[in-house]
Amino acid sequence: MNLKESLTLEFKRELTDAIKREIIAFANTQGGELYIGVDDDGTIIGLDNADKVLESITSMLHDGIQPDILVHTFLEIIELEDKEVVKISIARGARRPYHLKAKGMKPSGVFIRYGTSVTNASEENIRQMIIESDGINYETMRSIQQELTFTEAGAVFNEQNIKFGPEQMRTLGLITDDGYYTNLGLLFSDQCEHTIKCARYLGNDKLEFQDRREFTGSILAQVEAAYEYLSLNNAKHAYFEGLKRIETESYPSYALREALINAVTHRDYSFSGSILIHLFQDRLELVSVGGLVKGLTLEDIELGISQSRNPKLANVLYRLKWIESYGTGLQRMKESYRGSAIQPFWTVGPNAFVVTLPKNNLSTPTEDNKILSDWLTQNKEFASKDLENYLNKSKGTVRKIIMELLQSGQIIRIGRGPKTRYKVI
Repeated sequence: MNLKESLTLEFKRELTDAIKREIIAFANTQGGELYIGVDDDGTIIGLDNADKVLESITSMLHDGIQPDILVHTFLEIIELEDKEVVKISIARGARRPYHLKAKGMKPSGVFIRYGTSVTNASEENIRQMIIESDGINYETMRSIQQELTFTEAGAVFNEQNIKFGPEQMRTLGLITDDGYYTNLGLLFSDQCEHTIKCARYLGNDKLEFQDRREFTGSILAQVEAAYEYLSLNNAKHAYFEGLKRIETESYPSYALREALINAVTHRDYSFSGSILIHLFQDRLELVSVGGLVKGLTLEDIELGISQSRNPKLANVLYRLKWIESYGTGLQRMKESYRGSAIQPFWTVGPNAFVVTLPKNNLSTPTEDNKILSDWLTQNKEFASKDLENYLNKSKGTVRKIIMELLQSGQIIRIGRGPKTRYKVI
C-alpha cells in the first residue's frame, strides 16, 4: 500500500478514543477515509481481532458523536498485504457541525481537518457550519449554546396556565426534532445573550445621565423588568372636571407596552447589539436593532401590513397574549395618544427602527390651554403675529408660549427672521 496521509486520508495503528475526533473532523470538512491497522508512514500493521474493532467503532460513533454520524459512514474489513485492517469511509455530513456528545457544539467538542492534522473549530467555524446546514433563518438555527435552563420563561408560562414542557417547546420551535435547542430557545432561556439597556438623562440630549440599567436573562423576564422600570419613570397626574376624576400619564401605558413588545418581536437577532431605551425630559426613544423586513416600507406597516422577521417568536408572544393582534402595534400607539397635541412617530434606518414617544404635559388644563389647543387644531401653520392677535397677548408672552410648544414637540419652526412661521405636528 503506497499511500500517504492527506486532507482526506488518515492512518491509525490501533483503535483509541481519539478516533472520534478524526471521524468528526472528516465529516465537518470534506469527508475522507480512515484506516485502522496502518502505521502513520503507510506500513501495514494489521489487527488481531478486526471484527471486535469494527463493533467497537460502531458503538463509539453511536454513543459518542452527535448528530447521528452513522448515516454518513461506511465501515468494512479489508485485507492489505494479507493482513486485516478496518476501513472507515466518511462522507461530508449534512447536519454539521458534528461534535463530541459530552462536549456539545463548543470549540472543545468540534473538530475540523486542516491538512493532515485535526484541530478544534473556532466559534466562527461552528457558526458558519450551522448556517450552511440549517439555513439563515435565525429562529430555527441550532444554538451554539446548548446548556440552557428556562426558569424565568417557565414562570411566565405558569402564570398564564400554559404548559411549557419539552413537548410544548418542540411544538413552539424552541427544540429541533433531533433534540437541539434552537436560537429561539436561546432567546427564551435564562442564558439569553441579548439584553435591553435603559438610560435616563437630565435634559433633552445625552450629555448628562441620571441612571442606567441593563436587563438580562430570558427575553420574557427582560420585557417585564424593562416595562416595570419604564412604569416607575412614567409620572401620573390626576385632576377633577366637576365630579369626574381625570388621570393622565407622561406616556400612555399602552404605548410603552406596545413599543417595547414590538421592539423585542421584530428586532434582528443576528446582530449582537442591545435594544436601547433613552428617557429624555421631553420624550422617550426606543431603538430596535434591524431596519424594516425586506420588501416592506414604513407606509406599509403604518397601514397595518404585518410581516414578522421572527414569526415563531411572535407566535409564542401571541399565545402568551402579549401580542393582541398582528399588524396593529403602530396604529394602537397613535390611538393611545388620542386627544394629545403631540403624537408618536418612527424613524427607519438601514439597520435600526426608532420609536419616539413624546412626553405629555401633566399640568391641569386651564381655559387658556383649551383655547390654545382648539386654535392649533384649526390652524396647522401660523406666524407669531397670528397667535398674538388671536390670544390678545403681548409679543413677549406669545414668544414664551411658542418656546414651550417648540420644546414639547407640538410645533416646528419653518424659516428664519421676519418670515418665520410655525407648523403644528
